[in-house]
Amino acid sequence: MDRIYLDNAATTPVRREVLDAMVPFLTEKFGNPSSIHSFGREVRNDVELARERVARAIGAQPEEIVFTSGGSEADNLAIKGLALSVMGKKNHVITSAVEHHAVLDTVKSLEGLGFDVTILPVDADGMVNPEDVKKAITRQTFLVSIMHSNNEVGTLQPIEEIARITREAGVAFHTDAVQSVGHVPIDVRTLGVDMLSMSGHKFYAPKGIGALWIRHGIRPVPLIHGGGQERKRRAGTENVAGMVGMGVAIELAVAELEETMARETDLRDRLIAGIEDRIPDVRLNGSRTRRLPNNVNVSVLYVEGESLLLNLDMAGIGASSGSACTSGSLEPSHVLMAMGLPHEVAHGSVRLTLGRDTSEEDIARVLDVLPGIVERLRRMSPIYHKTECTIKEVCANACDCALATD
Repeated sequence: MDRIYLDNAATTPVRREVLDAMVPFLTEKFGNPSSIHSFGREVRNDVELARERVARAIGAQPEEIVFTSGGSEADNLAIKGLALSVMGKKNHVITSAVEHHAVLDTVKSLEGLGFDVTILPVDADGMVNPEDVKKAITRQTFLVSIMHSNNEVGTLQPIEEIARITREAGVAFHTDAVQSVGHVPIDVRTLGVDMLSMSGHKFYAPKGIGALWIRHGIRPVPLIHGGGQERKRRAGTENVAGMVGMGVAIELAVAELEETMARETDLRDRLIAGIEDRIPDVRLNGSRTRRLPNNVNVSVLYVEGESLLLNLDMAGIGASSGSACTSGSLEPSHVLMAMGLPHEVAHGSVRLTLGRDTSEEDIARVLDVLPGIVERLRRMSPIYHKTECTIKEVCANACDCALATD
């Protein structure tokens, strides 16, 4: 049985072109880029070429790119680094309730250092209201951190509008664009943000490499001390192969972006329409219009998401119930709960994220398999036989059924 991988938001396979570019830096081109001899200088040139490629892909300057170990470190450097730089002068940071834990937990960790944190609510699509950002800013606010796109439900945030507000207020703006870079157009000058996080393994580079773009004039304090690498902004011997791979991967992704977006959007919309047509009582989570091209997230009433995932896996289909970083948790998604979904509806969610290898045949097979799995699981549900509530009634708390009241 051929397997189908629909968890590309968790990670993507390394592209052959990327691997081929990396191999020499794991074997014959092994020099330390900080060495002054020819072995080191040769590798240093390739590190700087990778930096140029990453910068060019997002409309930045090479010296504004700091390579990190991934998106989480980039988020930590942006948030903690800037907080430490203003400590004793300003103490207020704003974020949203649907951020990845790499941002939420980092922001909350600042409370132990005396910082105040405002966590903004979102609407039913998971969207932040820019007016809420404006109202939350105080004279003590030094940073707003709102993600570019949500990793679970794919909603694209109004980043440019929020950036206009933060710029007028003189507040720095960081965005976690880990799910967006390589999948939708990103230009940091157009967005108007001050810092932007990205992660290589989300766009077919290897795991263990990411970057933070830092606009000229923004100076977060380094979190890792030691050597003078990355212009003294992140110590540690460089992951040269990872940097080279990330540079090649992002260049390929941007070159193919228009075609990839069109193809994935078409497949995504076919999958959404097919699920809604063939399975009663499902809810599309996230914005229907402002959405990543490769993201489908649905809640299936009367079904546990984990059971759905296990049955899909037995059918050869790899999916997720949300963020891969919390997939082992029994708690419902904090994103779906923040969007106002009842506990039982949030528990019945499944995320299907498409990639460059997803085919029309893959989508057709999922649509053939999924309705039968849902029907079988619902037949096993004691609650399903007690009520005739629709998912709309449950979400609106308009139905006094067993599911809504349990």
